[in-house]
Amino acid sequence: MKSKIIASLRLSGSGHEHKKKYFTLVSKKSIAICLFAFPVFYACKEDKKEHNQFETADIVSIKTAPAGSLALTSNINASGLVTTENTANYSFKIGGLVKHIYVEEGHFFKKGQLLAALDETEISAGLNQTDLNVKKYERDYTRANNLYKDSVYTLEQLQNTKTGLDIARKQKDAVAFNARYAKIYAAVDGFVSQKIANEGEVVGPGSPVLAINETSHNNNYLLKIGLTDKEWASVKIGQKASVTLDGYPDQNFDAVVFRKSQSADAALGSFQVELKLDMKNSKPAVGMFGKAEIHADTAQDLITIPYDALIEADGNKAFVFLVENNKVRRQPVTIYKFENKIVYIKDGLEKTDQIVISNSAYLNEESKIKIIK
Repeated sequence: MKSKIIASLRLSGSGHEHKKKYFTLVSKKSIAICLFAFPVFYACKEDKKEHNQFETADIVSIKTAPAGSLALTSNINASGLVTTENTANYSFKIGGLVKHIYVEEGHFFKKGQLLAALDETEISAGLNQTDLNVKKYERDYTRANNLYKDSVYTLEQLQNTKTGLDIARKQKDAVAFNARYAKIYAAVDGFVSQKIANEGEVVGPGSPVLAINETSHNNNYLLKIGLTDKEWASVKIGQKASVTLDGYPDQNFDAVVFRKSQSADAALGSFQVELKLDMKNSKPAVGMFGKAEIHADTAQDLITIPYDALIEADGNKAFVFLVENNKVRRQPVTIYKFENKIVYIKDGLEKTDQIVISNSAYLNEESKIKIIK
């Protein structure tokens, strides 16, 4: 190839010009060869670089932390409304015109205090009528007894007269009994939560007139709260609790579990539990909102791990990676509950386990790891 170029140059001109053209052609050829070889070299270099990156990509940098432990008290938090231990609707036994109601809503009263009364005009007339009827039958019986002694009345006639007298006396007792319940007296200490009837109204027998709440010695105040079935089952009668009321934001009241409902409240969809409050010298209003914390009797030892350590969580089941002999192992765990960024583990871990807390999503049990601080 070189000789052909030289011969061509000789034919085309003088020696100096021939040399100049020769070197020009050689330089252009060299440049072309270099330009062709450079991409090949660069491609080989990139391939080597990518190969090195692939070789180091299997090493995953991770951080680890020891599993923590905590004695957790499973306190139950709930809210509800203030009520009293006993409530009642006071009413008259007989119907009539309401003459007086001596209390208003919110008024406190003492046991035996007169609260309301009916107009006694009709009642007094009924008492007088039965009294006159009894006197009539007494005269009839006296006359019948004398006639029987004179053999004018038979024994049957005497007995019938005596029966009429007995019936008249019983009727008088019934009217007198009803007359006593034409007035409403307080059966216990308490207060009026609702005034249902007013003076001048005509009420029927047994129609509610006053709704009252019992407050004997100021210890009958309750907080009625709703719990889930699991919480209801864990609560015991007599278990201690603490209560705060919106009406008394700076006070904390002691309480105990007083009653547990044996059926769910259909309207609320929860199980009702009543806490008896120690109100000291305070008298809250019925219906006041309160928050309760029922204290657990025992503490439960649980393992705590960061939220980022969990993988493949489903319900209360999940997995974590443990570090053992510079390798990772996939470990199933049971979740007790979440709290902020902390997970409480019920079982599956020990206090001495080292937990992977970063890059868990990039790991499998064949991964090469590098532990970093």
